[in-house]
Amino acid sequence: MARRGDGFAAVILAAGQGKRMESPLAKVLHPVGGKPMIHHVVTTAREAGAAPVVIVVGYQARDVQAAFSGDDAEVVFTVQEEQRGTGHAAEVGLSGLPAEAKHLYLLCGDAPLIRTATLRQLARIHEEAGAAATMLTATAGEPHGYGRTLREGAELIGVVEEADATEAQKKITEINTGAYVFEAAFLRAALPRIRDENNQGEFYLPDVFPIARAGGRVVQGLDLASPEEALGVNTQADLRRAQEIHEKRKLEG
Repeated sequence: MARRGDGFAAVILAAGQGKRMESPLAKVLHPVGGKPMIHHVVTTAREAGAAPVVIVVGYQARDVQAAFSGDDAEVVFTVQEEQRGTGHAAEVGLSGLPAEAKHLYLLCGDAPLIRTATLRQLARIHEEAGAAATMLTATAGEPHGYGRTLREGAELIGVVEEADATEAQKKITEINTGAYVFEAAFLRAALPRIRDENNQGEFYLPDVFPIARAGGRVVQGLDLASPEEALGVNTQADLRRAQEIHEKRKLEG
């Protein structure tokens, strides 16, 4: 299990504008439980053992940085000047990590409901398997808009984004939540090898999975028992749902 100081760090992707929010405020600054949602992600990463935490900023970068001023000495910021996909964002985030980081959580700043216990479980599975990469998945009743998880039997082999998926692949209900654990050295070596040859012209982070497998490395997947943890906030309706779940958790203790 990851503990502070044992080589685990975190990279949190928070560069997007969030146009579907229809708000002038950067998406990750919208509040859940009275705090910007990015705060929840940082807190969870820290509780799961991450130090330091690197936040990749872009849209309204100064405002996102200002949300942490004065009380978060371990937070490091890197700037993604041009948004070229999650693989590119991860590479920007890695530039802010110390060389001694052995493993990292890679999380989305707009997913404030993932629990600390889930990240710890993800880290434990990753370390026990000696994996290059471990991805958190979920089974969605309505998977539209999410990347679909590709498997050969029980083995995770990759992710196909909806824009690139066949009709058969769109019927897959196991989705990519956007939360991962990576071996840092593997990710540093693999990211420069991925390509943007897809319908969105972006560098997709899960494209490192085939690189791992080609090198004889293990890629793990953990299917969430509680899919609500995977909720990504993309619209005002998502924000209201996240707030409802947060309040329910508080009442349940």
